[in-house]
Amino acid sequence: MSAEEPAAIRSGYEPELGGVLRSGQARSGYEPELGGMLRQKAVYVDEITCIGCGHCAYVARGTFYLESEYGRSRVINQDGDDEDRIQEAIDCCPVDCIHWVGYTELPALEEARRFQQIPDIGLPPTAHKLRPRRPVSRKPRVQKAEGR
Repeated sequence: MSAEEPAAIRSGYEPELGGVLRSGQARSGYEPELGGMLRQKAVYVDEITCIGCGHCAYVARGTFYLESEYGRSRVINQDGDDEDRIQEAIDCCPVDCIHWVGYTELPALEEARRFQQIPDIGLPPTAHKLRPRRPVSRKPRVQKAEGR
């Protein structure tokens, strides 16, 4: 760092600092990593609304993936794809469950989602209440003689 550069420009990700902010829990999303520019908004998937079609994960593979437990889409990396590709993934969602939100809103949305009950996809809400059918025990049929 030269004498004319102000200290306020430093982000904490400089190689000589060893990336001290990388271990911190409170990240705003504004920190430039590896010289890149981060966007001013984040991507959020409403998992309750998501039907697990996988269109978003197919279009923007660096940003979205289908989690295995419930088969819903999730954001794996906010900067995995460029903004146009993410917008294309948002546009191809049939149920509009992907939204742009501010980075300051994202932690609150994820905290609210933490205790949500996510229903299984493809089962009606009453399917777990139906009693299984008991197997019917049948007596073997006696074949009639043809030569009567």
